[in-house]
Amino acid sequence: MTSYDLVLTGGHVIDPETGLDAVRNVGISGGTVCAVTEAPLTGTTTVAVPGLVVAPGFIDLHSHCHDVAGQRLQALDGVTTALELEAGVHPVGAAYDRAATEGRPLNYGFSTSWAVARMHVLAGARATGELSEFFANIASPEWQRPAARPDVDRILGHLEADLACGALGIGVVVGYAPQIDPSEYLAVAALAARHGMPTYTHARELVELDPHTPIDGAEEIARAAGETGAHMHYCHLNSTSLRQVDRVHQLVERVRQEGSRVTTEAYPYGAGMTGIGAAFLAPELLHRRGLTPHSIGYLATGERVTDADELRRIRQQDPGGLAFVHFFDEEDPAEFEFVRRAMTFTDAAVASDAISPLWRTTPRDPLLWPLPTDVVSHPRTSGTFGRTLRVLVREQGHLSLAEAVRRCSLVPAQVVEAAAPAMRRKGRIQPGSDADLTIFDPAVVSDRATYAETIRPSVGFRHVLVGGEFIVRDGELRTDVLPGRPVRAA
Repeated sequence: MTSYDLVLTGGHVIDPETGLDAVRNVGISGGTVCAVTEAPLTGTTTVAVPGLVVAPGFIDLHSHCHDVAGQRLQALDGVTTALELEAGVHPVGAAYDRAATEGRPLNYGFSTSWAVARMHVLAGARATGELSEFFANIASPEWQRPAARPDVDRILGHLEADLACGALGIGVVVGYAPQIDPSEYLAVAALAARHGMPTYTHARELVELDPHTPIDGAEEIARAAGETGAHMHYCHLNSTSLRQVDRVHQLVERVRQEGSRVTTEAYPYGAGMTGIGAAFLAPELLHRRGLTPHSIGYLATGERVTDADELRRIRQQDPGGLAFVHFFDEEDPAEFEFVRRAMTFTDAAVASDAISPLWRTTPRDPLLWPLPTDVVSHPRTSGTFGRTLRVLVREQGHLSLAEAVRRCSLVPAQVVEAAAPAMRRKGRIQPGSDADLTIFDPAVVSDRATYAETIRPSVGFRHVLVGGEFIVRDGELRTDVLPGRPVRAA
């Protein structure tokens, strides 16, 4: 009889690709799922998981967690692969090298960053492969201005070099430079199409928010998909579409029917987070989104901004400082409905927009665990997937358990797998698939992080395996292992 490194017995196995949704035993060896069967299996280690769901490891398409601390919080939320795709990094080689040298709890990967390449070309910003360079230059008017064609070509050259180095596509945060010429966005999409890569877009303003926008943000994505043939991924559609979510969904549905590939993602929170110097958080523009200065919470102090003068002062002193942006009242069912629609739209992936924790006063030590009480983040870093399972599945019933698992695993894998064939082995539980597994109690699983206690880990995730190795065992984080591996384009 074959013996496996690890056997999981009696779990409720959900494989979104084949539709398997039944009690099975799973045999794992060498970091790979080797058997999924009703028959008894023998293993060096056997773990009984009756009553627990055995799901493919959750894949986060939108994680800005570039350190061990942030990824540990995500591991306790069921994540096994955390990808930086919306903002991206430049150059990607430096980011991959840094992650490999430091080690990561989760699998990791990066798109190339249009924004940082643009900052480098137009504003002389450093290109280090770190997300901090984006936030450091977020408010610079130089990089936000329209660019002449020779400069656009230089930007495209940097992006193309990163694609050759294994980038998983192109991150295009055009919403942070909303006055650029639409032709530049089309040129970026055309570059992605030539390389068979997706783009991951933070859309610019919708026309309802800014009648003078050079192009409606949703129409821009749809147009690029149709004209270039690129796969356009629409990032955090909930926070960029707001109350126009139905109109944006109708547009996406239409272009899909016409043969274009446009995919979407969303997270289950009413507040976003970004650098407080972002263009759309200028005091004179807040009314477009129905916001006031008090809608913004400055993460460094934990306090809401009192008025426009204070907002201007913080934006000038700390433009890259992280800030909550409270778009919707999550306790108001009518407002949360907009979030719910984005989350349950056809084939929308669950994606967190997680951010590496901020160390307020304690000297930063990303290997320290548990994290000190003065370390903070957005609750979505710790709780996106647990919250999805609690609210949308168990409490409200908007998604079945199997469908929620699909949106947390297979759907995001399919967004990236054309760029990175290794993703075809993730998001599934089948012989030959990677042993990235999330095992949880469906009656208990839940988020616990709040806007007041932002880094409380989720509960109910009993075991999480990355490449066949436990990173969470019996609900406890293992701090002695860093099993994450890179995901790169072929």
